Amino acid sequence: MIDPASGPLQDPAGLYSAALELSGDEGMRGLPLIMGFTGFADAGHAVRQIIDELITVQGAGAIAAFDVDQLLDYRSRRPRIRFVEDHLEDYDAPALALYRLNDGLGRPYLLLAGPEPDLQWERFARAVVGLVERLEVRQTLWVHAIPMPVPHTRPLGVTVHGNRPELVEGISRWKPVVEFPGAVGHLVEIRLIEAGHDVTGFVVHVPHYLAEAEYPAAAVTGLEHLGAAASLMLPSDRLREAAREVERQVAEQVAASAEIRELVAGLEERFDDHTADVPRRSLLAGPADELPTAEDLGAAVEAYLAAHGDEDAEGPGEALGAGGADDGGTDDGGAPPAAGSSPHAPGDAPRGEGSEGEEPPH
Repeated sequence: MIDPASGPLQDPAGLYSAALELSGDEGMRGLPLIMGFTGFADAGHAVRQIIDELITVQGAGAIAAFDVDQLLDYRSRRPRIRFVEDHLEDYDAPALALYRLNDGLGRPYLLLAGPEPDLQWERFARAVVGLVERLEVRQTLWVHAIPMPVPHTRPLGVTVHGNRPELVEGISRWKPVVEFPGAVGHLVEIRLIEAGHDVTGFVVHVPHYLAEAEYPAAAVTGLEHLGAAASLMLPSDRLREAAREVERQVAEQVAASAEIRELVAGLEERFDDHTADVPRRSLLAGPADELPTAEDLGAAVEAYLAAHGDEDAEGPGEALGAGGADDGGTDDGGAPPAAGSSPHAPGDAPRGEGSEGEEPPH
């Protein structure tokens, strides 16, 4: 019987074209890989916002590009084409590619991002495993978001899965056995683990009544967890500012409707009941739950300021990427980030876990 993960199928390397430096540049090896696929599971458009933020901030070109004509069903997700007065302009062509980027401290990492493939999932997964082995990726992280019956007034929860127990334990305390519609990221995770590679997935819980809207807070939460797990300072200033504006608009709509206020109050009560006895563990803590020292924090700040030079003369709030002088710590009053982590520690208590009638995190 042919094993689809390793049998004599089409060469997976034929799915992508790579730049010449991909095989010869030692600077490409041993980096963390972040993955994000838009499409099936992207509540609050969190993954799309994360991809846009990471790529737009640096404007980097791709070092490997996948052949989307082999992977996408254009009739199920038709690209947008613009009509201007009396003629058609070029359409917004989809792109699924591998990028080499740098974080806020100049540390390199890889990003595999684009629309989720409709076709050839096994071949695509084998291609990703091949790239991970070719580039000696030290760990793979990916993120997606799902709607959950939780309130927007509480810290966004995250479910973690993979083969790194130090990241899973203390965050994902609910351990169900469920079946659900899969995404390509799930298959890639399975194939990477089978091949002996470290991989971790983060599922952001988005309030179900905001799942169809663009919800920047979900993207910020995803970036916080990715950054902390990979020891990267990922950009989030613009998303934080957008999140504050969205929160203001949502608060106005809630205040104007007694029905919505009652809904949110009920979700708050249930959330508080289910999380009252759940200890909160920071991703910034070490294996023994030790917090970063003052020297660690000082070194991180000095390195960031040195990397940015005069461009951060506006003040310490902007220099630290905290989105303002009043954001010096975590949303829940926790410790500031350690050296090499994201500006804010993620709220790591899963939202609404164990509630009856909830869609299980996946």
